[in-house]
Amino acid sequence: MKKIFLYIVFLFSLSISAQECRDSIEEKTEIKNLKLFKENAHASYYHDKFDGRKTASGVRFDNSKLTAAHKKLPFGTKLKITNEKNNKSVIVVVTDRGPFINGREIDLSKKAFMDITSNKKSGVVFVKIEIIEN
Repeated sequence: MKKIFLYIVFLFSLSISAQECRDSIEEKTEIKNLKLFKENAHASYYHDKFDGRKTASGVRFDNSKLTAAHKKLPFGTKLKITNEKNNKSVIVVVTDRGPFINGREIDLSKKAFMDITSNKKSGVVFVKIEIIEN
């Protein structure tokens, strides 16, 4: 019985590892064609009060997804956002318009922002924005 349990655990962990490898390969092939859009751009993140509201593209906003708002880039545009201070990056999809505060270039979902920031208490970071071309 113990051997069967260990075998099941082994197969489960093997399937998770395989999925992570596929995801990693897909992500690496997906971001080969990058076009620099802007460096030294101010990025902020959505307040929790917007969670569940409709975005300008018509989809419901979810702060736990990897999405962004930009004033001009088309909806559905995939972007690689890199924190210029620590070099952490994240891939997001433009689903909304904004930010509407002078000097800010892009609004990120809270998950995307927290994935790249070092200082979790900060509300703005300087980022490099690259367009992923397919």
